[in-house]
Amino acid sequence: MFNMAVHDPTWGFVALVPALAVACALCIDRLFGEPPARCHPVVWMGRYLGAVGKHIAPASTAGSGVAGARERARPFAGGALAWSVGAIAAAALGALMAQLATRLHPLAAALLLGLLLKPLLAWRMLRDEVLAVEAALAGSLEAGRAQLARLVSRDVHTLTAEEVRESAIESLAENLNDSVVAPIFWFLLLGLPGAAVYRFANTADAMWGYIGLRNGRDWTWAGKWAARADDVLSWVPARLTALLLLLAFGRPGWRRLRTEARRTPSPNSGWPMAAMALQLGIRLGKPGVYTLNAAGRRPSAQDVAQAVAGCTRAVGLLAIGLLPGALLLACSHGL
Repeated sequence: MFNMAVHDPTWGFVALVPALAVACALCIDRLFGEPPARCHPVVWMGRYLGAVGKHIAPASTAGSGVAGARERARPFAGGALAWSVGAIAAAALGALMAQLATRLHPLAAALLLGLLLKPLLAWRMLRDEVLAVEAALAGSLEAGRAQLARLVSRDVHTLTAEEVRESAIESLAENLNDSVVAPIFWFLLLGLPGAAVYRFANTADAMWGYIGLRNGRDWTWAGKWAARADDVLSWVPARLTALLLLLAFGRPGWRRLRTEARRTPSPNSGWPMAAMALQLGIRLGKPGVYTLNAAGRRPSAQDVAQAVAGCTRAVGLLAIGLLPGALLLACSHGL
């Protein structure tokens, strides 16, 4: 709790701190983008996950029978333990930084929390990377594929121009949740520790959450805990992201959205991707895995621009939507 009495005239500002911190973080993101890698907490998380992952994921698939079961249990337990250690460290560091903010005036606290929250969300970088794919694609298909490879983990070498755009728009929609909405959601719910744990969980899923071999190691069991943890933590934010996209584009369609979202193997990523497909009237999908809005047209360069514009409005709606509730709470505390 912030260091002031309940009857202090500045107490009402306390209720505004989370909303102001989010607004501050988004402004810093818009103006300055990402901090240097040497002081970026997500980079630290990635280095930890990369170093530990070499020791928990076996170099080949597990066997069968009793021996196979033991071989599966070992990487699963190792992955769960390593994930828990990293999550606890992220939460502890977030709690320590948040504790420092409680010693400040609420407005100064909001500024500090915004500075600390910013590295845990990344809207400007996501937007710029997606627009860069379209810019590269205007030069050549090969350039577009190479730029897309910075965004996605799938093989891009055989993709057509339309499929490159599909992948870019899918990544934009999915990462709108992972990199913006979900960190803010958990920050508002549990403060800086909540945002830090979510970002760690999402990074762990991106690096460990695979079925089968990746980079010569089998992640089927070593990454299972990380994948399930991310599913749980992203469940509500993914649906909130889809709702924000419906509001941003101004077209109804929640009922159809529910049907389309369930076509993906992931319980969460289908929601923002399906919302984007339906709102733009385009088809999105991964060959042999899923197709969203199958009757839609193939995306064009204009659709990429509209997708970015829609996501920008969604981020704005999220930020603006926090203010009425925060002001009401602040007034109730005497602001």
